[in-house]
Amino acid sequence: NHNTAYNVPRFLLAAPKRGSGKTLITCGIIAALKRRGLSVSSFKCGPDYIDPMFHSRVLKAKSRNLDTFFTDRAITRYLLLKGSEGTDISVMEGVMGYYDGLGGVDTKASAYDVAKVTDTPAVLIVDTKGMSLSVLAEIKGFLTLRSDSGIKGVILNRQSPMLYEEMKRLVEEQLGIRVFGYVPKITEFTLESRHLGLVLPHEIDKLEQKFDDLAKILEKTVDLDGLLALAKEAPLLMVEDMEVNGSGEVEKADLPGGKPEDMPENLWKILSSEEAEQVRKAEPRIAVAKDEAFCFIYEDNLRILEQLGGKLLFFSPLRDKHLPEGADGLLLYGGYPELYGEALSQNHSLMEEIRAKVTAGFPCMAECGGFMYLHTYMEDMEGIFHPMVGAIEGKAYRTERLNRFGYINLTPGEEAASKGSILGKGRGEIRAHEFHYFDSTSCGEDFEAKKPFRKRTWNCIHGTDSQLLGFPHLYYYGNPGLALDFLKAAVQKREE
Repeated sequence: NHNTAYNVPRFLLAAPKRGSGKTLITCGIIAALKRRGLSVSSFKCGPDYIDPMFHSRVLKAKSRNLDTFFTDRAITRYLLLKGSEGTDISVMEGVMGYYDGLGGVDTKASAYDVAKVTDTPAVLIVDTKGMSLSVLAEIKGFLTLRSDSGIKGVILNRQSPMLYEEMKRLVEEQLGIRVFGYVPKITEFTLESRHLGLVLPHEIDKLEQKFDDLAKILEKTVDLDGLLALAKEAPLLMVEDMEVNGSGEVEKADLPGGKPEDMPENLWKILSSEEAEQVRKAEPRIAVAKDEAFCFIYEDNLRILEQLGGKLLFFSPLRDKHLPEGADGLLLYGGYPELYGEALSQNHSLMEEIRAKVTAGFPCMAECGGFMYLHTYMEDMEGIFHPMVGAIEGKAYRTERLNRFGYINLTPGEEAASKGSILGKGRGEIRAHEFHYFDSTSCGEDFEAKKPFRKRTWNCIHGTDSQLLGFPHLYYYGNPGLALDFLKAAVQKREE
């Protein structure tokens, strides 16, 4: 029973550091490929919500994340395969600098790691402003830091058209890698930043037109044919790590009845479990907050909930007066509620309904901005405190710097042990991440968060047998059992 190898043309755009123009150039290249009539899928490395929104605006389709901190090799490759279905080419965007990974001291979860795990050729976007020949030294450093760098070429950003041909010749002759064109200095279009990264796509006037204009520039200066050829050279993708027998053929253990060929065993084990089957039959209805204030949503989180039988009902805390009818559970993801403090506080009927339900134990997972919304008061960007839901007694307040930033491992703490049952308990370590300028007078005590490669730990999250409410963002494919436990809680509370 041979495992199938899948043809997924793909390349990854990375950079030496944050702020090198990755997102802008990635979106421009996606737009240029679309102008050629190609269907494109896109992915962002790492725990980023905003860059995929920009990809999605160009694509008019969902962009997804690939994150090797959250998912092992097989699930990462599976998510790439599923996200690229039905498209001609997949474009990935790196995170930070190419080798920057866990704890600032390891390549794990870096763009390099994603390229390696998915066998994807990488193209380095190098900002040449203020440099000429020194550009070669920078590129050479990235090529040689790891012998398996995976870097197959470069794009020279903010490059003088007068110097380009000479720089291209020097790079190709002296470093032996391809130069896939350049991007001239573009003053009329930059992506503005806010405290969590870029401003959101809906806040930029005529964004589609701007990306189209950018695509027209890149069609002249970037070697799109070369990038397409590079994408086609990417190795075939197999999801599981295969055993190779003596004759050099790939062998695969017999698949359990009904398991899709492209699904990893550890994911199949949960999706095909008796618990999952019972949840599917019950079809729990989950209300998901989604609007301008709550928009930091992993597309794959929604997808695994649906794979497990969840029926998703979207609603807007800004506009809807009530939760969707018949909801069995509630998801409040992150976003920028601090930009909409007054509008959220005016929606009294919805807040009262959510307070009554959450305080009575209604199944709910709230993270970051969604967690702030559940507080008695939340500070906005003008320093005004607005009354919020009030299910968590305390204030969410603004601070001047990033708090508890980056990847974390969560385990139930001593507080949780004294409570007995708690959502996610027994599922092992839960991987998560935090990224917020706000803090709370009531962060919760039920889980201990630990930074990878660091001694730093802290307590967080209000947990019960049906709720996880706290700052950490969760990625469900990293721990599918947690998503299943949440849906089980929704079914159980409905039956009670």
